[in-house]
Amino acid sequence: MTARRDTQSQTGEVVTRFAPSPTGALHAGHAVAAIAAHDRARTAGGRFLLRIEDIDTGRSRPEHVAGVLRDLEWLGLAWDGEVVFQSHRMARYADALDRLRVAGLVYPCFCTRADIARELAASASAPHGVDGAVYPGTCRAIPPEVAAARLGEPHAWRIDMARAVALAGPLTWTDELAGTVVADPLAQGDVVLARKDAGTSYHLAVTVDDAAQGVTHVVRGLDLFAATHIHRLLQALLDLPVPVWRHHPLLLGPDGQRLAKRNGAPTLAALRDGGVDGRAFADDLRAGRLPIGFALASA
Repeated sequence: MTARRDTQSQTGEVVTRFAPSPTGALHAGHAVAAIAAHDRARTAGGRFLLRIEDIDTGRSRPEHVAGVLRDLEWLGLAWDGEVVFQSHRMARYADALDRLRVAGLVYPCFCTRADIARELAASASAPHGVDGAVYPGTCRAIPPEVAAARLGEPHAWRIDMARAVALAGPLTWTDELAGTVVADPLAQGDVVLARKDAGTSYHLAVTVDDAAQGVTHVVRGLDLFAATHIHRLLQALLDLPVPVWRHHPLLLGPDGQRLAKRNGAPTLAALRDGGVDGRAFADDLRAGRLPIGFALASA
């Protein structure tokens, strides 16, 4: 199965996007990502899109969406067109999942986190994928008729990675900083494509949306480099256009760790409320003039 030619060659226009999740306030690491995507498009005379990845309805908040808009405007980053919300696009993800289901490439998973943790703890050496330890494949072994009878129970949908890789064949992808990369999605295991509580997952939704929006260059942090192996496979399986990627270095805090909402990273709103000039702050980040104690890391 071969994906169509890259999207840039189809349109001749560079299209990037910034796609935050509205589960908390943006911090300086998000600013680095937004500026990188914005500038990659603008320097090529292209378009910069804004997508709100709010499939996690339990944690997404309207006030965080409003905060994203204020933060981007404060940084001087203007987006093109309407803001797209993933929560409004669930039918698209369901259609993509159905295609994979009909092809026999996904299976229902009834395991809880505790079930998976117990199985992994019993394993002498558990390999690790993009989201931690690789799923041991427990539910893949359930006979189809038994699985069908249990679909009334809470379940996720996982990709049968070995079967999918065999069908797609060898794949590569291009990163503007790393060059040509040989895709190795098998190392990520049978990742979830539809969560129990969401009907889709980051991997499926982002792949479908990038294609639907005509994104030619996916500009994002190096923390998502491993996920690209999965996204490249999904593009091949769903016959979607293949963009170019650009995985930029991450911004580290004074503790040497990647900035994250869960770690209480200083927010852009706090900087704005403190009187910091957003456009000047963005220019400092572009020039590599970072807040005291902060650093860019390549891995």
